[in-house]
Amino acid sequence: MRILIVEDEERIAQDIGQALSAANYVVRFARDGEEADFIGYTEDFDAVILDLGLPKIDGLTVLNNWRRAGRRFPVLILTVRNSWQDKVEGMDIGADDFLTKPFEMEELLARVRALIRRSDGFLTSHIECGSLIVDSRTSKVFLNGRILSLSPLEFKALNYLIHNCGRPVPRVELMEHIYDRNNFRDENTLDVLIGRLRKKVGPNLIRTRRGVGYVIE
Repeated sequence: MRILIVEDEERIAQDIGQALSAANYVVRFARDGEEADFIGYTEDFDAVILDLGLPKIDGLTVLNNWRRAGRRFPVLILTVRNSWQDKVEGMDIGADDFLTKPFEMEELLARVRALIRRSDGFLTSHIECGSLIVDSRTSKVFLNGRILSLSPLEFKALNYLIHNCGRPVPRVELMEHIYDRNNFRDENTLDVLIGRLRKKVGPNLIRTRRGVGYVIE
């Protein structure tokens, strides 16, 4: 899962980034509203964490630009403001949730999980596919009631595919959502990763759509 963090305070941005990375998310940063506006318009994310008090362009304007351009990723707004007017304006523009600073990191992670889960049509953190269960809260995977031992990359790939159950995911898209930008791999590396996953979850769960990518049906 790929998350954009739009926050100009370096310490806060790094703390959020470290917490998300530890929870098996792929993280991208934007330090001001102008950069965020461009990145959100040109790249895809599973969720965005957006501060309101940004340099160059404020957060509400950035969000409004994204929604007017048809960008539908869920957005969690961070703000030191606590007035109901800000929240009403943000919700009317297209925000999905709010979190007021200071906040507990566990609460932020829970809200991000909920945003992604709802946007993909799931009601709980447990996603079931036959005898397979993926728990996005604990990053654990169960097969026939037994915990599978997966590497972080294997979990990221399986988690993204099962959140997009029924939709063939192109290889490039899958790579963007499981690899960091500084650690980007080629399609052959991805095929090896999927091969390892199939040995653990069974050969028939993840299917190959030739010329497209992979799908869990």
